[in-house]
Amino acid sequence: MTDEDDIAERQMRFLFGLRSHGVTDKRTLSAMEKVDRGQFVTGTFAARAYDDVPLPIACGQTISQPSVVGLMTQALDVQPRDVVLEVGTGSGYQAAVLSHLARRVYTVDRHRRLVRDAVALFTRLDLRNVTALVADGSRGLPDQAPFDRILVTAAAEDPPGPLLAQLKIGGIMVLPVGQSDHVQSLIKVTRLEKGYDYQELRPVRFVPLVEGLGTD
Repeated sequence: MTDEDDIAERQMRFLFGLRSHGVTDKRTLSAMEKVDRGQFVTGTFAARAYDDVPLPIACGQTISQPSVVGLMTQALDVQPRDVVLEVGTGSGYQAAVLSHLARRVYTVDRHRRLVRDAVALFTRLDLRNVTALVADGSRGLPDQAPFDRILVTAAAEDPPGPLLAQLKIGGIMVLPVGQSDHVQSLIKVTRLEKGYDYQELRPVRFVPLVEGLGTD
């Protein structure tokens, strides 16, 4: 078997794994098929890029397991004209998936190194509709608000008020919430004309959402 055959087989298993974990939306699956997770996992863990597990990346962060990326993306229900805010750039993998679904993706991270590395990857992959910025994600991105969709890839005790305020009427936010890294739930928040609708989706485990900027 050639290296190309091996990669093709791993990607086929990768997509089958997504479906078996409940990722059934065709647009989500198509977007994830277009984004090679192997581009976002380097070094020691490169051989596990197609496994359905979270993996460590720089700055003490992680790249989420593919099935969780798929389920969060599916729940976000991104439409072709949507402007999306992602809080927690990390490796850039989730933003790359969103770039194939949305008109524009803004992604922010508190770690300069992660943003720098992600920008380099976005450039190499010619993802021209993604803008990555160093910012305190808990405060959102008020200069570009309101957003059609907001995705948060770190857990807070409650949905941050500034992010709720930056969501359009009818907009959707998907994020993990929980008081510890052991008890978290993925929730979907829809902004209504008056108030918000909250839907609990599934148990998850994410790194905590930290206020302020990182030192790296």
